[in-house]
Amino acid sequence: MLRLVKGMGIKLTCVAMGLVISVSASAYDRITGKPFASRSEVIAREGMVATSQPLATQVGLDILKQGGSAIDAAIAANAMLGLVEPTGSGIGGDLFAIVWDAESKQLYGLNASGRSPKLLTTEIFSAAGLTKIPSFGPLPVSVPGAVDGWFELHNRFGRLPMTSLLSPAIRYARNGFPVSEVVAYYWQMNVDRIGHYPGFSATFMPGGKVPQKGDVFKNPGLAATYEKIATGGRDAFYKGDIARVIAAYMKEQGGYLSYEDLAAHTSDWVTPVSANYRGYDVWELPPNGQGIAALQILNILEQYDIEGMGLDSADYIHTFVEAKKLAFEDRAKYYADPAFNDIPVAPLISKEYARERRKLIDPQKAAKRYDAGVIDGDTVYLTVADSRGNMVSLIQSNYRGMGSGMTPPGLGFILQNRGELFTLEPGHSNEYQPGKRPFHTIIPAMVTRNNKPWLSFGVMGGATQPQMHAQIIVNLIDFGMNLQEAGDAPRFIHSGSSSPTGALMKDGGSISLERGFSLSTERELLERGHKLENILGIYGGYQAIMYDADKQIYYGASESRKDGQAAGY
Repeated sequence: MLRLVKGMGIKLTCVAMGLVISVSASAYDRITGKPFASRSEVIAREGMVATSQPLATQVGLDILKQGGSAIDAAIAANAMLGLVEPTGSGIGGDLFAIVWDAESKQLYGLNASGRSPKLLTTEIFSAAGLTKIPSFGPLPVSVPGAVDGWFELHNRFGRLPMTSLLSPAIRYARNGFPVSEVVAYYWQMNVDRIGHYPGFSATFMPGGKVPQKGDVFKNPGLAATYEKIATGGRDAFYKGDIARVIAAYMKEQGGYLSYEDLAAHTSDWVTPVSANYRGYDVWELPPNGQGIAALQILNILEQYDIEGMGLDSADYIHTFVEAKKLAFEDRAKYYADPAFNDIPVAPLISKEYARERRKLIDPQKAAKRYDAGVIDGDTVYLTVADSRGNMVSLIQSNYRGMGSGMTPPGLGFILQNRGELFTLEPGHSNEYQPGKRPFHTIIPAMVTRNNKPWLSFGVMGGATQPQMHAQIIVNLIDFGMNLQEAGDAPRFIHSGSSSPTGALMKDGGSISLERGFSLSTERELLERGHKLENILGIYGGYQAIMYDADKQIYYGASESRKDGQAAGY
């Protein structure tokens, strides 16, 4: 007989054969794995898709089953996410990707982020009395790069026609889909801050109401836009009617994004960069993104016995946070558009530099501030793997949830507000200039071992992403967690670091701890001078696929904090 007794915790009592066994249990205990694990890993042989919304995962899986490549499935899933999760993605935003190509046995990186409007100058900000770029409205809008990113990826690695890849999202947009729980929550939050902008309610508030969980939402404007892209290619977006509608709308709203800005847009194929962490090569894209901050953090952590410290320890959290502070000072100073700056990527991610930076960490005291080193010289994430061994790590975003609020009529999407991430500080590496890419937060990642693919993963969530990348790697390699446990494990976030937008850390910032860390750990962190707070919902959104080369199988994991799903076949 099994009996559950509820009280301060849960007691599981087993009465059998005259024996009584009582064990403490949490509400989430499972028979196998770590007590904080939400479910088992997904395991499959032929292919795997992990996205932040189950309908998008199923669309990607269908494409794989039709013979599409991992890249085909990623494009189809991303298009679907732009429909079912407009609170974090859409073709009004940018895209970054890392691809493992099984045929050439190489990694490829794609920077599909857009540039600032050529007609928007710093004098315009000065004349308006602005000391920072606004979060919403027409001024933070930059060229959306996602669609060009799709076609760059497809031209190089695609197998099925683009019409096949966009058909599922077109069908769902026309017929409707039920809104999922977390998406519904963020939808309401975004309406509260950008719902007043022209065009928004006509697209995203049917009947003048915010869609609730389970409501069937249709987006015929997005269906028509996707159809034009599917048949007319990337030029239908950047040089056709879509571009003209965007330009005309932006001019009406007092914005500066022009048809010429859209027509001139190009993506860049870039070389991923890596740092080795205990025998595993962790790969990120170079700036204008923040991916190398994760490598800088890991380079410092590698010098410590993290496994011996343990997850729930003040030693680990303190060491990690101080390493993060150091990396983010460099992030604030150096990370920007490489077309406008000579960024010292190789020195920043070198082991020698990490050894020097480590000397600044006091093991018993939290630093109030650090200086950057002296060097010479809301978002969706998805990952797909196919039966041929190809893997893609793709991240795409409007930036602040649903973006700027600028919603061109009849197109079904919102333009991003990435331009907010420039600074107006003269002489700064990330200073606003026309035709420049802003500092970017969204970062995909991969890990190889012995020059073979091992892990494709990402964690959406603004400035939390480098911290989460590093924590996932530590969870897997130092703490021996499986793929799902590595994402389910309690996380901690440090906020308040200096920023590429010009903010400076002067008080040491603060740490937010998820439930799962002990009171003794919290007390010891306070004793070392850290400030603690608890901010709900800032801990990111994780998806991952791992490849076991010996067994030739894929493991998939999806974020328990979101609506997502990993699925394979």
